[in-house]
Amino acid sequence: MEKFDLIVIGGGPAGYAAAMRGIDFGKRVCLIEKDRVGGAGVYNGALSSKTLWEISQKVASVNDTIGGKGREKFYLSWDDVMATVDEAVFERKFQYSCHLKLLQTETMNKLLTYERGTASFLNPHEIEIHQNGEKTVVYGENIIVASGSRPRKMKDLNVDEETILTSDGIENLKDYPKSLVIVGAGVIGCEYATIFSNFGKTKVYLIDRQDRILPFEDNDISTIVSENMEEKGVTIHHNAQLERLENIGNEVEYELSYPDGSREVIRVEKALLSIGRIPNIESLKLENAGVLMSKRGQHIGDDDTVTNVPHIYAVGDVSGRIALVNMGEIEARHAVERAFGTIRERLSYDNVCTIMFLQPEVAAVGINEMQCLEQNIPVKVVKIDYSVIARAIAMRKTEGFFKIIVTNDSDMKVLGMRAVGEHASTAIQTIGLIMKLGLPIHVIAELVHPHPSIAEGIQECVRMLLNRSLFKSSVFKDKLACYSLVDGVQTPLERL
Repeated sequence: MEKFDLIVIGGGPAGYAAAMRGIDFGKRVCLIEKDRVGGAGVYNGALSSKTLWEISQKVASVNDTIGGKGREKFYLSWDDVMATVDEAVFERKFQYSCHLKLLQTETMNKLLTYERGTASFLNPHEIEIHQNGEKTVVYGENIIVASGSRPRKMKDLNVDEETILTSDGIENLKDYPKSLVIVGAGVIGCEYATIFSNFGKTKVYLIDRQDRILPFEDNDISTIVSENMEEKGVTIHHNAQLERLENIGNEVEYELSYPDGSREVIRVEKALLSIGRIPNIESLKLENAGVLMSKRGQHIGDDDTVTNVPHIYAVGDVSGRIALVNMGEIEARHAVERAFGTIRERLSYDNVCTIMFLQPEVAAVGINEMQCLEQNIPVKVVKIDYSVIARAIAMRKTEGFFKIIVTNDSDMKVLGMRAVGEHASTAIQTIGLIMKLGLPIHVIAELVHPHPSIAEGIQECVRMLLNRSLFKSSVFKDKLACYSLVDGVQTPLERL
């Protein structure tokens, strides 16, 4: 039986990051993956869907430009779209495969062993690998479970990935669907609604159980995104309860009910389920290692990545926290550092920068206004419209805003930010860093930002709070806002 310092189960973003961090410590690492290295971070997930989004954004941008000039709309064939997606996936896959092969050579001291197959625990230290009817047993001093997740499916519904799809079935499409219903108005559902409506070849329906999409975000964000979707022809079924969804030949029929007692039956060509993901843990036989599940019983229980078994860790989607590539990677590195390093600081989730690939894109860090109201946190809020940012004007992309939330005191410690618009994901990092380092906001005001850049909008927000702004909120009330929020009461802050 071969022995390793570290066994990593799962070769997705989290597992791969764990293996590489183990090598940094000079440890012998065994990486086990049952399918394809890269996981949902490359296939049927982050890379592939965001490549789709990027292409769709370019198509929509071209059509927005020529639309008012009486020209015919520009379309890409679905084959051309998927060829570009395949190129992106292949490029990343090639990087991973070459990297793995080189790390297993003598010149790299053979610190890495890569095994294909399905892993399951025999006991707390031994892992059995099943591949093509053969079994191999390996021993690990430390074990990291990073087996990822898969799309959740509806009970008693035949998801054939041809007519009724999850995100795994998008690559099976042979052409743009003429019509598509998306079940679930969370981030992923809204992203796919944005993608297919941007291409302009699909009539999109979005089923939303709430009175507005993205209910976890502030109303101004939800409104701008939903209005853009509807302008692109998306029908959003608000406050809708899905009563029935079934395959009717080569089409899908679904029935909705509403609070007023009314019902609606609609038939479309395809259906896309976007109702969350579930962890891949069934085949692990965690009970053989004594690993316990979380209190809810849906994910592996852990404390700062460590399970109830001290040498076994859970990272990424299986831990049930923030299911993002970047967080999975950070958790994985943290777990390895706990196993082999001297790290004492617990992993923090307070300043995680996220992005939603919508129209326009939405980036976030920290808490929003809605959470401040719910938790009765006194704050100051400053907001600037993209239409007064020089770079946005130059790009002719003036839809969006920056909103920064700080404590309602003289320190004005940054608690969160929302960025909605072009380059939002790049801009948010400045505030993420300020929050991470605990720096005062005047640091941003004193930086010399490149001009023109979207980040100048962040600087102007801070200057408004410090009463040093280029434009005054008391004058440009429709473009700028600066106010306190205390006990649910919004009070303008006079800035001259």
